Amino acid sequence: MGYISDLRKVVGSRPLIMVGACVILLNKKNQILLQLRKDNHCWGLAGGSLEMGETLEQAARRELFEETGLVANKFELFNVFSGEKFYYKYPHGDEVYNVVTAYICNDYSGELKVDESEVQKLSFFEPSQLPSNISSPDLPIIQAYIEKFL
Repeated sequence: MGYISDLRKVVGSRPLIMVGACVILLNKKNQILLQLRKDNHCWGLAGGSLEMGETLEQAARRELFEETGLVANKFELFNVFSGEKFYYKYPHGDEVYNVVTAYICNDYSGELKVDESEVQKLSFFEPSQLPSNISSPDLPIIQAYIEKFL
């Protein structure tokens, strides 16, 4: 998060509007890939904030690769999410209102590889058997996906 880190040096932990992208990655069984995050110990989607000059699609591809080791061969836009439900206070105190562009990917390559700095574990879950501790900004996105497609 270079851009956000630089901005935090100026504004501290007060709320920012943070633009980012995430990927709902599905395997052949239509299970959803989630990552157990190190910062809040909750499960969430691969994703993160936009860097300067980057497109949302580039950010989604980059974050997917950095956090999971997987390369999206093709994905499609699912939806753009924003509003009060996307307020988040990080465990270290930084506050954000997320604007998240979510993509769906079921065409990918590579081997699962945990990003040791951000992720504790990667696992695929049946949509009907998701863990109870899903990161609050990711939960409405996952629920919207389930409501629309399942």
